[in-house]
Amino acid sequence: MKSILPFIFAFVITATFAQTDKEKVENTVSKSKIEGHIYFLADDLLKGRQTGTPENKIAASYIANTLKSYGVQPNPETGDYYQQIPLVRNTPPKDISLTINGIAVPNKVALKAENITYDGQAVYVNYGMEADYVGKDVKGKVVVMKAGSEEAKDARGAFGLVETKRELAKKAGAKAIIELLNSEDQMWGFVSHNFDAPSMELGKLSAETNKKETLSHLWVQDKNHSLATDIASKRGLFAQLKMKSSKKEQIYSQNVIGVVAGSDPKLKNEYIIYSAHYDHVGVGTPDETGDTIYNGARDNAVGVTTVLSMAENLAKYPTKRSALFILFTGEEMGLLGSSYYVDNPVLPLNQMVYCFNSDNGGYNDTSKATIVGLQRTTAENNIKNAVASFGLTAIDDPAPEQGLFDRSDNVHFAKKGIPAPTFSMGFTSFDGEVTKYYHRPGDHADSMDYDYLLKFFSAYVMAGRSIANDPVTPFWIKGDTYEAAGRMLYKTKKVKK
Repeated sequence: MKSILPFIFAFVITATFAQTDKEKVENTVSKSKIEGHIYFLADDLLKGRQTGTPENKIAASYIANTLKSYGVQPNPETGDYYQQIPLVRNTPPKDISLTINGIAVPNKVALKAENITYDGQAVYVNYGMEADYVGKDVKGKVVVMKAGSEEAKDARGAFGLVETKRELAKKAGAKAIIELLNSEDQMWGFVSHNFDAPSMELGKLSAETNKKETLSHLWVQDKNHSLATDIASKRGLFAQLKMKSSKKEQIYSQNVIGVVAGSDPKLKNEYIIYSAHYDHVGVGTPDETGDTIYNGARDNAVGVTTVLSMAENLAKYPTKRSALFILFTGEEMGLLGSSYYVDNPVLPLNQMVYCFNSDNGGYNDTSKATIVGLQRTTAENNIKNAVASFGLTAIDDPAPEQGLFDRSDNVHFAKKGIPAPTFSMGFTSFDGEVTKYYHRPGDHADSMDYDYLLKFFSAYVMAGRSIANDPVTPFWIKGDTYEAAGRMLYKTKKVKK
């Protein structure tokens, strides 16, 4: 009997090390675990996980304790799983009074609210771009303009021009800005929900913060630009505007961070970041059923679950490269958690060779995984092959006009030079099947296809393993927007084509 024991032991050891990566993925990813994470994070009791709320902290604690239970090591800077982030919360005024030419304006939101009581002449400046101020005296007056520009007329495009318009109006001496946004009721509901809720910015309150003043800036719903058309046809324009400034208060929130060391003596000095945001937009305008909680199952309990699935797998089966897991707060408030992290990294950024982010709005094709930025890095084939191994097809961003690459946490890492695509559920267009759940109360855990999600999460873990074990370090493809930043970060001249 003794003589065969060494052979049995050798067989067991050989079988263990002979496991394929796919088998390692299947050993840790299961539908029951997936459902457990998503149903908890999207439960009504967490009230939409809005940054700065007790419920957001509960979500952070759940994630931290889950990482700990897997054997993932904590944040190396703090010894726990948190990175504290100082934030200033701005609560908009509840009562805003606005009339234009004696007619009360009903639907309006404050993008910037300062104490103002104004009753006098207003000046219409078309889109409020630099050329629109030529020959116009707006000093000390309210300026009225169409939101956006000739090239960017939707709400997203208009928001992208907010800071530019504010600087131009300030330079011209204007007292306040009223922008007329061409918006149907559904989009306006989204706008109102976002801007009537508290906003946040990174930083700490000080006497200087409280003294700092900016222009008051409002968005007004203007369907089909009917108000703008009427104003433009009139010679005289008068406005009455009254509101108080936003209330400012200091709060703190947390990124959740964990580490798993790599198994290769050299490659363990390189890290793959696995990231997602765990916050959502909280409680807001009710839908047709009266539901006011924006649960955020798709956005982004799904993303959190991809990272937790990766963490459990790597804690059990480490890859050659090390892993850094980051779950961000404040994404919905302006990518705040990731912005803070890249300026305050817990490990050197030049050791981070890839950021595999996961963010989601919804899905409309359960045969695919959509990777925003798939073709922008040399890890494209790693991802395609991994996704295919679980019966899905990897596709790149089908809606480039939405600017999705620059709308999630990955973009802050990309700007530093780190290759950073975003792994999302399968969508072939940014259509109603996606947007009907995006930032809506109906984004519940029980409204998703968990057979599809099992394939989706397995594919993410498989792709992460492939990239982390590849002897060739991933990088941007030649000519990418962020290639130069990558060269500077890593001080490398070799680019894999």
